[in-house]
Amino acid sequence: MTSRERICAILNHEPADRVGFWPGNPADDTKTLYYKHFGIQDTSNTSKMSDTGRHAQTLTIKTGHPDLELALALKSDLMWISPELDAATWQHPENKPMWDVLGGKPRTSLSQPGVFAECESVKEVEAFDWPNLDYLDFSASLANIEETRAAGLAVFGGMWCPFFHIACDLFGMENYFIKMHTHPAVVEAVTEQIVAFYLQANQRCLDLMASKLDAAFFGNDFGSQRDLLIGPRMFQKFVLPYFKQLIEQMKSYGLKVVLHSCGSIVKVIPLLIEAGMDALHPLQTRAAGMDAENLARQFRGDLVFIGGVDTQDLLPFQSPAAVRQEVRRLKQVFGERFIVSPSHEALLPNVSIENTLAMSAEATIIN
Repeated sequence: MTSRERICAILNHEPADRVGFWPGNPADDTKTLYYKHFGIQDTSNTSKMSDTGRHAQTLTIKTGHPDLELALALKSDLMWISPELDAATWQHPENKPMWDVLGGKPRTSLSQPGVFAECESVKEVEAFDWPNLDYLDFSASLANIEETRAAGLAVFGGMWCPFFHIACDLFGMENYFIKMHTHPAVVEAVTEQIVAFYLQANQRCLDLMASKLDAAFFGNDFGSQRDLLIGPRMFQKFVLPYFKQLIEQMKSYGLKVVLHSCGSIVKVIPLLIEAGMDALHPLQTRAAGMDAENLARQFRGDLVFIGGVDTQDLLPFQSPAAVRQEVRRLKQVFGERFIVSPSHEALLPNVSIENTLAMSAEATIIN
């Protein structure tokens, strides 16, 4: 099977010759080390998307060939190509960011008050300078997708849509959670504006590239190491309705939907399955309730699992032999509906190339 055929078979709950493998999107410093190991020439232009929300700030997309070369060298079955995380996508004539969540101020913490920290009026929300869809340009991402497909790899993509993160930043984390109780109409108005933008932006995006994607991939981190960041009742009121809108849109293009959320989210996985989620990433295995046995026992018949190879202890600090042993164990626990991948997609420089290669070698053994 080709990599693309393999990933599509897994997502469709059909037989495949082996589980899938994705090494994630390593951090830039990690890529530099891995490029050196494989002798990959980094001739690309590196740029970071300006403040698109907490999660996006940690990611950098390189245009050109090195990322694809690295994916092939690591025997990856897929690549994640998200226009939102490519600086070439947002073309503001005055170089303003897509989401100016802090009103031009530098970030100091996740709790830092955002532009709506003191907002008590829906009219103030409506008057805000929300992003203009006309500044979006998907041409760079389309070129990357074509190149990746030509190499035989599956492609996950679409807008990243981190509406929960952006709302959190627009208020400041504590303010956001408190205003769910004190000013729910304001929180809903802000979230509706963010999601309205993403629905329109993703429509433009998917109109161009849905036929070239093997799954829509979007993410919002709403779990901590111990539990949800907000309770299930608040999740159902302020988050889940918007997940449903986005998932419904993605599925209208005939795409499988892969959701990313770090942390312990086990309490709301049934709600996400009901909303239409097909696959879950990255399975932060050391978070409460997110161990492989628990997830497989409860959801193996409903989900494809992507991730689970621990990045908090195993990959950075244990031996290649230990990594291979854990990958073997995960394959046994999850079975055929599994794509081996790190429990956080951005591998840090403390994850050696030897351990990443061990993960790849064990994952890519043909059944």
